[in-house]
Amino acid sequence: MAAEKSAGSAGAGGWRPWIEREYLAVVDGVPCPAAGTVRAPIARKESRCLERTVDFERGDFAVTHYEVLREYRDSSLVRLVLETGRTHQIRVHLSEIGYPILGDAVYGPTKCPFPLTGQTLHARTLGFVHPVSGEYMEFDAPLPEYFEELLRKMRSAGPVPVLSGDC
Repeated sequence: MAAEKSAGSAGAGGWRPWIEREYLAVVDGVPCPAAGTVRAPIARKESRCLERTVDFERGDFAVTHYEVLREYRDSSLVRLVLETGRTHQIRVHLSEIGYPILGDAVYGPTKCPFPLTGQTLHARTLGFVHPVSGEYMEFDAPLPEYFEELLRKMRSAGPVPVLSGDC
């Protein structure tokens, strides 16, 4: 899921930045298949200026890769890597495929098995090629305590149900 880590050139336009963004999220349900790619254009929702939606006629190209890292009773910890960086991209794409982020008041599920103070989406890694030195730089952010606490509660909630069959 990682892109090539070199500055390269963009033809007549000169240097083109390269950015890697990796996120973790707790989603409602267990995505099936357990890893995949969402390619769905995103546009501003006509009725709401801040909200976004998948729109194949007006939307801008957007790609999100996902991988289930751990399954819990009613939810999953998912790793996400972006190819594009549209506003609300992860939130819209996960909601679109039926696995919204827990705690997301706009695109998320209406109920959550645990009390939350916000959405469970965390920017874990940011990597880019430095525009002057050409050196690849990467920064990792540890999970905040409230996120770690949620994962502990989910682990202690009991065994993961065994699903039969395919997706």
